[in-house]
Amino acid sequence: MRREKRNERKEEEKIKWGKLISFVIAIILLGVAIAISMSQENTVGEMSYSNLKNNSNNTTVLPTEEASSELSKNVNEVLMANTINETGGDNEEENDNEIDEIKNSLETNANTAQNNITEKNGTIEKEQNKQEETNKVNEDKAQEIKFIYPIEGEVIKEFAKDSLIYSETLEEWVTHTGIDIKAERATVVKSVADGTVKSIKNDPRFGLTVTIEHSDGYTSSYSSLLTAEFVKEGEKVTQGQTIGTVGNSAVFEVAQDNHLHFELLKDGSNINPEMYLK
Repeated sequence: MRREKRNERKEEEKIKWGKLISFVIAIILLGVAIAISMSQENTVGEMSYSNLKNNSNNTTVLPTEEASSELSKNVNEVLMANTINETGGDNEEENDNEIDEIKNSLETNANTAQNNITEKNGTIEKEQNKQEETNKVNEDKAQEIKFIYPIEGEVIKEFAKDSLIYSETLEEWVTHTGIDIKAERATVVKSVADGTVKSIKNDPRFGLTVTIEHSDGYTSSYSSLLTAEFVKEGEKVTQGQTIGTVGNSAVFEVAQDNHLHFELLKDGSNINPEMYLK
């Protein structure tokens, strides 16, 4: 009997010690597992924070306060997720999923912010290009030719390209693509600007006519001349140089007093000379 009791006590002690050892081993394994899990989760948190920092550096200036607030919110979410993981959390798999969602949200918001910045930069670039074009136009205007009057005298018939004006010679209402400047017969006619003599001819309507080409697409025409022997076709002339004298050779304006019929064209289209002559 005593031997059996001793054997039972030994068996009980073995069972107790076995349970104790199993419990200790379980505790150790659980601690190792928790340590490994925390290490992995901290690594993920550090990677998330590093990615956030890099994205923040790449977008130094966010286009709107809303995007900035959203990124700040996500930073807090990452930090909160790390805190949860460090304290153990209720569910490790759920925490991992939350971190992945936050990472994806951060990447999406960073891409959206970058796209907004790109669009804003594109708009600014377009505005700058538009301003540069405007400045160029203004510079071109500032550099336009300064024309002088070909002769001094009264303008007796004004420019009327888009309206009708009465012609004493034709006795009807007609358009008038130039201006008529009254002057004494044989008054010297001068070139309004530097240029090249394009032609010297007898026009069937406006008589003896000298045409001069200038820069920037301008052309000047001097009609109803008495003489034009001072220049020849192809000759380069300077502003103020004599090109002919006033006569009354314009058939369509023969009923008027002696005058110079003067026209100014821009890119082949008649413009009002009085808007340009100084």
